[in-house]
Amino acid sequence: MKFTIIGINDNKDYPLPQEVRDIIYRGQVFSGGKRHHELMAHLLPEHYQWIDITVPLSEVFHQYQPHEHVIVFASGDPLFFGFANTVRRNLPDAEITLFPAFNSLQMLAHRLLIPYHDMRIVSLTGRPWHEFDRALIEGCGKIGVLTDGTHTPAAIAERMLDYGYHDYRMTVGEHLGNPEKERVRECTLKETASLEFSQPNCLILTGSHQRRWGIPDHEFELLNGRERMITKMPIRLLSLQALELPRKQVMWDIGFCTGSISIETRLQFPHLHVVAFEIREEGRHLMETNARRFGAPGIDFHIGDFLTTDTTTLPQPDAVFIGGHGGKLCEIMKKAAEVLLPGGCIVMNSVTEESKNLFMDACQTLGLELCDSPMQITINDYNPIEILKCKKLES
Repeated sequence: MKFTIIGINDNKDYPLPQEVRDIIYRGQVFSGGKRHHELMAHLLPEHYQWIDITVPLSEVFHQYQPHEHVIVFASGDPLFFGFANTVRRNLPDAEITLFPAFNSLQMLAHRLLIPYHDMRIVSLTGRPWHEFDRALIEGCGKIGVLTDGTHTPAAIAERMLDYGYHDYRMTVGEHLGNPEKERVRECTLKETASLEFSQPNCLILTGSHQRRWGIPDHEFELLNGRERMITKMPIRLLSLQALELPRKQVMWDIGFCTGSISIETRLQFPHLHVVAFEIREEGRHLMETNARRFGAPGIDFHIGDFLTTDTTTLPQPDAVFIGGHGGKLCEIMKKAAEVLLPGGCIVMNSVTEESKNLFMDACQTLGLELCDSPMQITINDYNPIEILKCKKLES
């Protein structure tokens, strides 16, 4: 199959090169979103066929199959989070001819006369918050965001304010390229949260945020104010080191209590997907409060007994931290080990010889490989703690 993919903006009189106009004139089968059809319909030849790009995309590609050549209209640069990438994934052998336009974030940077070579680009168009949260946590000073009807400028501003990212300003560009509707507004986040913006739009955030390494224990809201119900900061950081998180993708925190391990993980390794479990209902308030206090959005937490929690839809971990087990350590490790990816590890902090023996017995029963000699740490007048670690063997 052959695809000609033509980038346009929100201007129905977008100045297409004569070569592109000739291709359109000779074309028979066209495709794009409804907005693209509205913008380009006046240029299409008589008796053309139009295929709407809608979800599910599998149905769209099914409609493409009978045709040798499809001309697709796309927004901006079709290789910039665009439809050309979709074609390449679904039809890797297809022949693609590309005529790109400026993408919307380039156009917004042009309007503002700001360089964009150092801008972190995030698409929230039909995508989750993860990469946006990562950019915030990493303290990016200039973030360009592609939005959609759910991830609106107001929703983005509310999320940033909710997690303490106040030191940014937002510039929103609406209908860029449209001589009648184009509008560019710069606002504070508080102002943006109360405004409405017409689609399509995109935005650029400028500002700063200081990352933290090692949160003092007293800054967390604790379970009933009990200082012993938190993994102490030095132990916390050593546990993260033992988990080998720079090379991991998904970390499960079982028995999160105050959320300190999950939050520290999210702040130091924002590329990770963090999934946390806590049996106590009080954990809901603690996680929500502490995650917002320290600017750690995106932790997927679950309240209830881990052993009865349905984990089949959750991403498989390659790192697991066990912060609490309620006397059911072997059962918890068995459930975790069943989904742990090969080469993944489980780390637990033991305060008693009994829990250490339970961990080692479970490793032997489950065929997990114990790693090194346990590291023993004593902090102030607290009991010594041993950091235990095992790995799931590569298949």
